[in-house]
Formats: sequence, C-alpha cells, structure tokens
Amino acid sequence: MIVVAGEALIDLVPRGTGALAALQPALGGGPYNTAVALGRLGSPAAFCSRVSYDAFGEALLDRLRETGVDVSSVQRGAEPTTLAVATVGADGSAAYSFYVDGTADRLFTAPSALPPGTRAVSFGTCSLVLEPGASAYEELMRAAAAQGVFTALDPNIRSGLIPDADAYRARFKSWLPSVSLLKLSEEDARWLGGTPQEWLAAGPAAVVITRGGEGLTAYTADGEYAVPGERVEVVDTIGAGDTVNAALLHGLAARDALSAQALAALGHDGWAGLLGFAARAAAITCSRAGAEPPYAHELEG
Repeated sequence: MIVVAGEALIDLVPRGTGALAALQPALGGGPYNTAVALGRLGSPAAFCSRVSYDAFGEALLDRLRETGVDVSSVQRGAEPTTLAVATVGADGSAAYSFYVDGTADRLFTAPSALPPGTRAVSFGTCSLVLEPGASAYEELMRAAAAQGVFTALDPNIRSGLIPDADAYRARFKSWLPSVSLLKLSEEDARWLGGTPQEWLAAGPAAVVITRGGEGLTAYTADGEYAVPGERVEVVDTIGAGDTVNAALLHGLAARDALSAQALAALGHDGWAGLLGFAARAAAITCSRAGAEPPYAHELEG
C-alpha cells in the first residue's frame, strides 16, 4: 500500500482566452492527482486527507473509488472544497490562484496510525503550507519516517500561498531528515535555493529533478542519472509532476526498492528504467487537457 497524504481540490481551468473565459471545473490537487495516477498504474494506493461533504467533495471521492484508491483514511467536514483557478500559458504551462479560507483540506488532523500494509507515504503541495493542516501533515511525515516507512516529498511550490518565503525554506530543510525520496521541479529547486548535493547530505537517499521537456535527473550519493524527455504535442502540463511522483513510486514498488538502502543501490540501469518510465507517463499526461494520468496499458512496451 502506497499512501498519498495531502489536499484534494477543484481546478477551474479556462476554456478560452481573457480574464472572463469560461472556467471548466476539474478534479485536482497535487497529492490527489498522485493518488489517481497510482491507481491507474495498478499500485495499491490509499488517500489520506480531509474532504468536504459538498458536491465537489463527493465527486473527488467518487473518482478515487473508481480508480481503486482506498478512501477509508479520508476525513470529512462540512467546510467547502478548495478552489484553484488555473491560467494556462502559450507553452501549456499552468499557474494558479487559490481560494482556501476555511476549506476542508486545511483542517486535516494527523491520524493515530497509517493503513495496514503501508510501504510508503507521499507528501506535498498546498497541504504543507496551509495551517493548521500543514503541521498535522508534518507530524505524519515525521512519525512515518520514525517507523521506518519510505517517505516521498514533492514541495510543488505555490509561492502565492506562502506568506514568509524564508520561513518556508527553513521548514523545508527541517523535513529533509525525514524524507527518503525528494522530487521537485527545476523551478521549485531555484525557488528553494540549495543544491541536490546539499539536500542529499541532509537526509534523502535520492533527489529527482524534473526539467520539463528536457527530462529528469536523479542525484544519489553514487552519482547522477539522467534521461531525456519524451517528445509530445503539449496540451497543458497540469498534473505532469504529480504523474512523475506516482510513476517513481510505482516503479520503485515494482523493483522492491521502497527503502533508502534499495534506492541507493539501483545503479545506472535501474535509474534509467525508472526515470524513463516516469518521463513517458508524464508525456502522456501533457498530451491531454487537465490532470489525466495514463493507465498501465498505455505504458506497456
């Protein structure tokens, strides 16, 4: 079981140009997309969050169930669902503004235990910024690491939600001793400052940096491993990084490598196969509108 902990929200995606373009609601949130992608790839997965009782919340849970994701760890609340208004650039890249005051996901409380059979827990995005939920997710991360559970972190920076950048950067560094795998985009790496080597020294067994169409690079104590991106006609990049998260976790589980020791021992062939799989999965997501990660059969061969 791979547990994904973090927010579920509604992306409002423009279907046209200009400030008053029609907005199409889409199910989203970085951790939510990661959970859906894991389910589509065939990994046993569970979602750990707080979701509204409103119609959006019901739709979010329905999709998880349809994808085979366990929702028994999802907390519920009468608060509304978070909304994220997306703006898609000419190159397909997405930027967001958020409506988060008093919403359900930020009122998450840390569970007393992880689901039975948990092999890994994935964290990231808004859930690690918005209090009081951020402290609860942090508590869960530290507790999982202390129990020897494999932990993955994708900061997925949304700078508009971060009131004190320096405080967040310091908090990010405090998480690293509890992180097995750190994955982040090139843009996030620049915003956070530091280097893969500095982050590795602080705790993670591996750091993976995504470079958009240029591919992915993994950094470990033994060296660097890189693969090029898959060429595809980009519709938008919504959910691409979340798909990479899921593909990495799915691939590591398939290799029985969900431990810091196994991660460090993958070697050139292991990393080339894992990163190549993640690049192919992300390319499929980029080839269609919204966060629509691939199914396992789309990646066969």
